[in-house]
Amino acid sequence: MRISKALFRVKPVGIDNSKEKQSLKRVMGSVELTFLGVGAIIGTGIFVLTGVAASLYAGPAVIVSFVISGFAATLAALCYSEMASLDPVAGSAYSFTYSSMGEIIAWLIGWNLILEYLVAAGAVAVGWSSYFNDLLLSMGVTLPDSLTKSPFEGGVINLFAVIITGLVIAVSVFGTKGSANAIKVIVLIKLLVIGLFLALGLTRVETTNWVPFAPFGFNGIMHGAAIVFFAYIGFDAVATAAEDVKDPKRDLPRGIIASLLISTILYIAVAAVLTGMQKYTALDTPSPISSALLATGIRWAGAFISVGALAGLTSVLIAVIFAQSRIFYAMSRDGLLPPVFAKIHQRYQTPFFDFLIIGAAIALVSAFFPVEFIAEMANIGTLSAFTVVAIGVIVLRRKKPDIERPFRVPWVPVLPVVSILMSVYLMLNLPLVTWIRFVVWIAVGLVIYFLYGFKKSLMSGNDGEE
Repeated sequence: MRISKALFRVKPVGIDNSKEKQSLKRVMGSVELTFLGVGAIIGTGIFVLTGVAASLYAGPAVIVSFVISGFAATLAALCYSEMASLDPVAGSAYSFTYSSMGEIIAWLIGWNLILEYLVAAGAVAVGWSSYFNDLLLSMGVTLPDSLTKSPFEGGVINLFAVIITGLVIAVSVFGTKGSANAIKVIVLIKLLVIGLFLALGLTRVETTNWVPFAPFGFNGIMHGAAIVFFAYIGFDAVATAAEDVKDPKRDLPRGIIASLLISTILYIAVAAVLTGMQKYTALDTPSPISSALLATGIRWAGAFISVGALAGLTSVLIAVIFAQSRIFYAMSRDGLLPPVFAKIHQRYQTPFFDFLIIGAAIALVSAFFPVEFIAEMANIGTLSAFTVVAIGVIVLRRKKPDIERPFRVPWVPVLPVVSILMSVYLMLNLPLVTWIRFVVWIAVGLVIYFLYGFKKSLMSGNDGEE
């Protein structure tokens, strides 16, 4: 077989894996998926990155940054919904790409998704640690920087980030249904807390804080959009859950779109109130909401918000780790990663080994790196995946026009092309150093693929044609 042809071998669309011995348990419906999506999306963007993007990139115009990113995410979500409805298997963008564009592209997307979820979870853990520290401060407890900050910030280790990662891994190992129920409760708490912040924050808004509205100009707004795009990646976690869902062709599109719409509205509202409460220059902190409330004299609410933020970030961490495990599981089942990553715990029916590896990696990232570094790396991996999924929609519309599509993206190829252009444009607005790290990550991934995945792939007998 010619190597060039083998690199683009494709999987059949919509393989049913539910009857395999090592299959996942289908326990989720559209409501659970919406909670999973909201749990994954609303968290880091509101509770962590809003302040970073406002202070360093966009100023009060971070509101516009959220609108731009939300529009780009909506286009990507429509593409995800079509692909998820016609190819409802674990793995999300990785699996979609495998069935539309071939193995080498799918590997690179899967490899980038590993990066995305790893650093996304790391950023969430750092934010969780910061809010927990704020909660302790509101109670008069001060801990040394050596235990609460990374070496890049003058500390030694971010200890609380490691602790919360370990606790979430333990919950995840014990079962998908338990994790879904935990997310439901946590998301409700999170929504109540956000509602309280909006109600209290509106009474402390000073319109002078919105002047100048765009201190860094249009480029600042777009840089801000590229950074806060990280806040929207959670809907991808819904797509990874395809093999945990009772009726994936119906429920996946519903869960993806509903969770994204709810989250976008809340993001814009919180960004407007937050930048009105405090000057954007004072928001450079991983816990901007509780810090703003403390600064405006509402100490009791600052403590309450910290508790809500901790709950919210916990739900994000659960959802992101869940998604990461499904990527490992799908890639291993296809032979591109060692078979141990596809092992299912006999009692809990979860990919337990994946959780252990993921937990160790997240603990290392969150313990020793600052949130700005982590968020930038997550965005570029996400945007590359969104770009390829949109291309996949166009490819499959041409290659397999008659295949059943329970959900269809309107105005193809126009909307997918716009999605591609927006994702690429946001990628180009990320810092150069992020691109350098991204290229290094891809190079490492290609080495692993050619040394292991190319030979071990279950599609190695396929000549590139279905």
